[in-house]
Amino acid sequence: MEDRKQVEHEQISTSLEVEQLDSNLFRSKSLYLPVRARGVFGGQVISQAVVTATNVVDPGFALHVRLQCYFLASGSPSTPIIYNVEVLRKGRSYIVCTVKAIQMGNVIFTMTCSFQKPEPWQPSQQWPMPNVPAPEQCPPEEERILRLVESQTAQNHPRRAEFYRQSAAHRSISPIAIRCAKAHDVGPEGTVRYMWWMKAKGIPKYEAPFQKCIVAYMSDIYFIYSARLIMGLKRFGRGPGVLSMMSTLDHSIYYYDDNFDCGDWLLYVVESPRAGSGRSVVHGRFYTQNGILVAVTSQEGLIRADIRGPEQATDANLKAKL
Repeated sequence: MEDRKQVEHEQISTSLEVEQLDSNLFRSKSLYLPVRARGVFGGQVISQAVVTATNVVDPGFALHVRLQCYFLASGSPSTPIIYNVEVLRKGRSYIVCTVKAIQMGNVIFTMTCSFQKPEPWQPSQQWPMPNVPAPEQCPPEEERILRLVESQTAQNHPRRAEFYRQSAAHRSISPIAIRCAKAHDVGPEGTVRYMWWMKAKGIPKYEAPFQKCIVAYMSDIYFIYSARLIMGLKRFGRGPGVLSMMSTLDHSIYYYDDNFDCGDWLLYVVESPRAGSGRSVVHGRFYTQNGILVAVTSQEGLIRADIRGPEQATDANLKAKL
């Protein structure tokens, strides 16, 4: 039976909630373990780290760039994470902080982030939002997943069908609503993109600092996963066309706007410019429905297909001879 403490909360405020132990020390209250995941959801760790840093700095400074995270080890959902915030530099215009996430005495995650006094009078430019169907025209993600349960392939593979059922159940109670705007969209230069509508369910009008914490949570949903889709790696089976391992290595977010609401639909545009040597990098952009680019993201992840390298093959041959 599934541990309810490890299931994603229906309210995003609960997922992001931390307990303050000291002026710069915080503790997680809940941790979410996705279906078949090796560790807790990285987006929750990022967003909780952002919450802790935001609580330490002067409210006159707004979180901006650069939020740079490194995942050092998988987090366990059964043990609270301790977040230690340290202010590295405090200037007139910028504050730089570092956050260490510690579990059972080990640092599992680090984040360096900058806070800036806003300068809205400075010039600006942005890439335009792609042309996609409105969110009302796109089916909820849990409905799309449930249709996979009814597919002939799933019917012939009970474990696969059960995975889809669990995924749909988790998605239905998630605090984030998702609708696929365009899957495997090929641009004029052959660039492949995946685009998702996302929003936090039933939230009040939070102030900008907490809105940015919610974006941090959303930014890790379907992010490196999109690289797997672009590469055409299957989730089930064996062989070179099947995914054997996927894990986030680092994650960055650049915020460029304070005037947005995660309770309204945001378009997450994801593309992967390069993959190789068991790694892949993805870039993302969050747009409001009015076409305002509010945040830019990037992530590198470990993505391995079910292929043995020369050293692994040699080791296997030696063991066979022994």
